[in-house]
Amino acid sequence: TKELEEALLENRIDIAVHSLKDVPVNLPNGLMLCAITKRAQWQDCLLSVKYENLQSLPFNAKVGTTSLRRSLQLKMLRSDLDTLSLRGNVQTRLQKLKNGEFDAIVLAKAALDRLEIDLHAEGLKVEVLDSLIPAMGQGALGIECAENCAFLESLQKLEDSQTSICCLAEREFITLLDGGCQVPIGVFASIDGDSLRIRAIVGLPDGSASMRDEEQCTLESSASVAEQKLHAQELARIVAQRMIANGAKELLAKAYDMAQNS
Repeated sequence: TKELEEALLENRIDIAVHSLKDVPVNLPNGLMLCAITKRAQWQDCLLSVKYENLQSLPFNAKVGTTSLRRSLQLKMLRSDLDTLSLRGNVQTRLQKLKNGEFDAIVLAKAALDRLEIDLHAEGLKVEVLDSLIPAMGQGALGIECAENCAFLESLQKLEDSQTSICCLAEREFITLLDGGCQVPIGVFASIDGDSLRIRAIVGLPDGSASMRDEEQCTLESSASVAEQKLHAQELARIVAQRMIANGAKELLAKAYDMAQNS
């Protein structure tokens, strides 16, 4: 992300296309998110050579993941699991699984779908983990450009309004909690009809302490998309402020210390 933003600032590229979950909530001066595209599958997936699902993994199974958020929620479901660091691109991670370095690994379903990887042809078993709250913006693409981009209006036509409403709410939540990839924090906003729902979780990566919250509201159909975005961000603030009042920032600070010392 940083290298692409440097290229934008130096006018070496016109736009950058990111997995939105990788884009920090604070952008460099002069850059903007001009569009958020329609969200693909937002879920995480458990992949294994031998085991059908999370519950069938053996005691103390080795599960590979780079995400403290995933580690937190996996430990909440199975406290015995040994969550281990998993690095490299998707193909490298899959090869490590097939080499027997892990009993299972966890990846974003959107990444697997975009790469058109036929997991069954690879000899892998797949469980979609619907119960795991994803990372901010997971499944969506964010298009970043300079604020003075000559074709900004054209780029903005790529935006999906419902996805943008949800993802901006998620980014507002992360902003208020000073969250990032170094702490276990998940947030997911979704729209069903005229109802907007936000779910969030923070905790310690070993699953020994956690905090969940959720809230929902009605989006007025007569309101503009800009007004609905503001309404969604306000709902995110309500959830964030309630969690902060209950000690979320202290929990995340402890989680950060644990991650730094591990």
